[in-house]
Amino acid sequence: MESRAANSPSEATPVKFIAFCAKAAIPGLLLTAAVFMAAADSPSVTVKGYVLDSACAFTKDLSKPISKQCATSCANAGSQLVILAEDGTIYWPIAATTPSSGQNSKLLPFAADKVIVTGKVYQRGGSKAIVIDKIEAQAPQK
Repeated sequence: MESRAANSPSEATPVKFIAFCAKAAIPGLLLTAAVFMAAADSPSVTVKGYVLDSACAFTKDLSKPISKQCATSCANAGSQLVILAEDGTIYWPIAATTPSSGQNSKLLPFAADKVIVTGKVYQRGGSKAIVIDKIEAQAPQK
């Protein structure tokens, strides 16, 4: 009676496949861990500015919103609301979760208002994004 070798092609293929998958998964796991560690290291910052729609922020070069009705209409039509900081920086609100979700519902009550936002800021290229932990209307200056 002839015995089959343990490393015959039909038996070795699943083992090689499992080893390949394990090796391929390690870089992905390391990258995921690095992203979460970087997010954990990001300090919470406070940003003061106006909530307005992104289209007007860019195309009209506004320093403040035109009106609450304008910002609300654009947001309801699908335009992303952003935070235009006092120094002119535009912050894109993002979710901390994946899959991500839109943040307009969180900002809509403050459309065209001056706000104080606290959260973690992320930067890539020339863009800045913020995961909003807290948002409140800024008291009018006297």
